[in-house]
Amino acid sequence: MGFFDQVTGMMRGGDADKFKVILTWINEQGGIQAILEQFREKGFSDVVTSWLSGAHNQSVSPEQIQDVLGTPAISGLAEKLGIDVGSASQLLAEQFPKIVDTLSPAGEVAHDEDLLTKGFHMLKDKFFS
Repeated sequence: MGFFDQVTGMMRGGDADKFKVILTWINEQGGIQAILEQFREKGFSDVVTSWLSGAHNQSVSPEQIQDVLGTPAISGLAEKLGIDVGSASQLLAEQFPKIVDTLSPAGEVAHDEDLLTKGFHMLKDKFFS
């Protein structure tokens, strides 16, 4: 199942707000580029390359997510979503590679607009084009 199929499912299931919270949280962390740089600094350059390349996305574990992003950042997302830190880490481990892959069709994430705007433009294009 593709990222937009999952987002569509989230929206049909009343989870559009959850999607918005995740995108907003990513922006609050400095955006996708800043998070990708954190992954590179922690030794996950090959993983990041797989997310950007359009090839098979290498996975990361919830523990690796916490190691790279830090418990305080994950706690902030968990609080906003009304879930525990472990569930937020699991959610990011599953979704962040897909988000990066989807938002980097040319091998890099554009810097020209914030993630929330870009994400919703992509959704609008999928549903109304």
